[in-house]
Amino acid sequence: MQLWGGIEGGGTKFVCAVGTGPDDLREVARFDTTTPAETLERVVGFFRGHGDVAAVGIASFGPVDPDPHSPTFGHITTTPKPGWAHTDVAGAVTDALGVPVGFDTDVNIAALGEWRWGAAQGLDTFLYLTIGTGIGGGGMANGQLMHGLVHPEMGHIPLPRDIARDPFEGSCPYHGDCLEGLASGPAIEARWGQSAEELPVYHDAWTLEAEYLAQALVSFICTLSPQRIVMGGGVMEQAQLFAMIRRRVQELLNGYVAHASILEDIAGYIVPPGLGSRSGVLGAIALAQRAAAE
Repeated sequence: MQLWGGIEGGGTKFVCAVGTGPDDLREVARFDTTTPAETLERVVGFFRGHGDVAAVGIASFGPVDPDPHSPTFGHITTTPKPGWAHTDVAGAVTDALGVPVGFDTDVNIAALGEWRWGAAQGLDTFLYLTIGTGIGGGGMANGQLMHGLVHPEMGHIPLPRDIARDPFEGSCPYHGDCLEGLASGPAIEARWGQSAEELPVYHDAWTLEAEYLAQALVSFICTLSPQRIVMGGGVMEQAQLFAMIRRRVQELLNGYVAHASILEDIAGYIVPPGLGSRSGVLGAIALAQRAAAE
């Protein structure tokens, strides 16, 4: 049986795995994201130490260049992560291991994992959003992973902000009070002086967080008409958020999108990942399989 390698590269940590799917992960390793040279050396060392793999899929934090025809394919581009701008991630892995390598955004590949084995099975148009250290979105449209000029940057859409209610100016170094600047984990901590994990369940933070996330979802629903929205990431581990977001989405749409999924079964429309925290690394294994086939 062929083995596949998966890399989920995040701004905080990298996860590497070897296996064939959710029921067969042979080896998994997690380590901190440090410098590009040190981190990629550990990535390559992991795969060299765990047998031959037929291909490797990389799900990377971004922004990235996912265009296989571009001279900078496989690069992280304008990231604010210190030291990582313009890093050739896919090239380093390809040169070291000599196997086919697939490369895309972390959220697109988490979406691929959910489509293959998780909460988006059987769908051809859906979104995957991660709400954590950053906010990103990806998914499929008509059965294809979302690409275009570059790739979706759903975390950086502007939102209306009631300055009297929320004087926090936002934490995004590029846009200030975009979605990521208002609702990411670092934004929550900067606004309230406590991390999301430390805030009580009934803190006012969660009403405001649900408001911003619901505003974003309504924009995505009206623009892209997804069949389902999957929401992952560390902030969404606050389980009370799902009910708050669903309720506020219905209120903001006000019956305009008259589909039973929203009107009658919104708990089945806005959902957590079916693969839990493994969406990204399993999606990377699915990407490796695609890379080998192509």
